[in-house]
Amino acid sequence: MKRLSIGTKITIWFSLMLLAVVALTYWIIITISGGVLQKTVRDNLIEAVEHNVDEIEFYSDINDMEIMNSMDYYVQYGTGVLEVDDDFLDEVNEVYTSLCKSDNELMYGENPIIREANEFEFSDSVIQKVTVDGVLYYIYDRKLTYEGLEDLWLRGVVSEEQGDLQLASITKTSLVLLPLLNLIAILGGYIIARRMLRPIKYISDTAAEISQGVDLKKRIDIGKGKDEIHKLADNFNNMFDRLDKSFQTEKQFTSDVSHELRTPMSVIMAQCELALEDSQTNEEYKEALETIYRQGGKMSRLINDMLDFTRLELNTGKYVKENTDMSGLTESVCLDMMLIKENGITLQCDVCDNIFINGNRELLTRLLTNLISNAYRYGKQDGNIWVNLAEDEENIVLSVKDDGIGIEPEAQEKIFKRFYQADSSRHGEGTGLGLSMVKEIAAFHGGTVAVESKLGEGATFICKFEKN
Repeated sequence: MKRLSIGTKITIWFSLMLLAVVALTYWIIITISGGVLQKTVRDNLIEAVEHNVDEIEFYSDINDMEIMNSMDYYVQYGTGVLEVDDDFLDEVNEVYTSLCKSDNELMYGENPIIREANEFEFSDSVIQKVTVDGVLYYIYDRKLTYEGLEDLWLRGVVSEEQGDLQLASITKTSLVLLPLLNLIAILGGYIIARRMLRPIKYISDTAAEISQGVDLKKRIDIGKGKDEIHKLADNFNNMFDRLDKSFQTEKQFTSDVSHELRTPMSVIMAQCELALEDSQTNEEYKEALETIYRQGGKMSRLINDMLDFTRLELNTGKYVKENTDMSGLTESVCLDMMLIKENGITLQCDVCDNIFINGNRELLTRLLTNLISNAYRYGKQDGNIWVNLAEDEENIVLSVKDDGIGIEPEAQEKIFKRFYQADSSRHGEGTGLGLSMVKEIAAFHGGTVAVESKLGEGATFICKFEKN
């Protein structure tokens, strides 16, 4: 069975919600609007009758009346005349108003159910109900209280069917408009969902191509934008950049390791073959074993350095950070390294007191040891090494300076790369991972390492760590 797409699921959910809203709307129209409309009908009845109260006047002397060109209606009443203003609403929106005497005699206006209504006594400002031929009518009376009108009443009548007609009209309109609007909303939602999800499909397809190794340089291009989908694409591209860089680094690392291990392995194999060919003297066997031991030691150091380097890169959690006395650590390492006394080189240490860093003591020790060992390795005969630890407002600064052979400008950018060794004549003394390890350890502690050097004048390695 084919699985539904996200766009289809969204459209179905959206459609069901709209259908629920439409059903709720119809229920509101049927159950609530009916009552509201009936109240409106009664309010209209009261409003019409109250309006007509002020449209009737009594004149005891006809000479007091201005009947010239008048559109008003005049009725003889008692000893005077009633004037019904032409604004009197005897029928408006099927609300009928009639002027009656107390004995129900109709004097003016309309009343479609006058016979049935006469059975009800007048009741001032009260709504009464009567059913005629199965139709409910509302009756509303108002007693006239002005001078000369004491025996007169206004009676208003309206059928509840007026509200039913309005409700039927609303329902009919709703039955047409709501489904139409519902259909338009569903189609619009489906189109919008497809358009919004199209970039996600492109992202998925591109990621699938990259994961299959078709083109690791391929990136997701959905145009410019600042919405969540564009941010997702940018994050994927950043991740692919990092993965591609990691793959390239891994390939280079594998190539470098293979190259570094090939030489000692070749030497070991050659010595073994030589020792096994013919009988050798004890001195020759001893020399072969020493060579094998020396090359094996180099391979062991290389393998250990690579393992530590990998742990640092992967940040596996082996190295725990804690509040470390950097001042004490630096002094301790310097005291130990002073005992080397290689090539007559003098190691001097200048450390500020009470400098602490959130770091791993083992790694920081290796960082300093590697820098000092590097200074010994490339220092001049009877030269000097200066180790300095200080701090300013923002950083802790550790520097290791020597007055040795220095580093060529073009080599200064390469010395922190793995397996790079600037002086090929001293290739056998290290693994080529020392300064790379220094850079990784500094980065592990949120710091940086840089070099300042002039050829023939020595070099200064500067590590900076942000204060806690």
